[in-house]
Amino acid sequence: MTVFSQVCLAGLALALFRPKQSWHKTSAKMNASPRLFVMSRLEPLRTSLLVCACAAAMLGACAISNPFVTASVDPASPIAAEVAAKARASRNYPTFADIPSVPSDVRPLPAFGRAADELEVAGVELVRETAPGTWTLTGTEAFAGRARDMAGPETTGPESTTAATEAFAKAQRARATPPPPPR
Repeated sequence: MTVFSQVCLAGLALALFRPKQSWHKTSAKMNASPRLFVMSRLEPLRTSLLVCACAAAMLGACAISNPFVTASVDPASPIAAEVAAKARASRNYPTFADIPSVPSDVRPLPAFGRAADELEVAGVELVRETAPGTWTLTGTEAFAGRARDMAGPETTGPESTTAATEAFAKAQRARATPPPPPR
């Protein structure tokens, strides 16, 4: 007996009598269910039979009843006569010849693209013109002068000239005085 075979037999003897698993994951991996490894030839057959049965059930349901043929209108309904007249009326259905021709007063498709490009350029220009730091609030005297002219004649000052207004203001000031703090 060679040294190699003696070592193998000694390792086998130790492995057979080992009290615990060698690793915590080997039990689940080594004792897997055999159905995971067995290929059943009946599985595709079952699936195809189920699909055929479902298709037959749906087609059979369509063939049994047609809701457009079997539907009825309640004769006591106020629109029963109108529904019956519309159902019996013969109508001309539209054909492809009824489709109108392409209008000639519409701009061509490339013009839409050019208009979109012009809009994008205008947007970029607007953003550039209104960016922070591109405008200030200086030189507003002319604007303020126009606003004063449009507002009308200026009053003489903050004090009023009417005695009734002064009396009203005095009453409001007295009313707005807070009460003394509680003691």
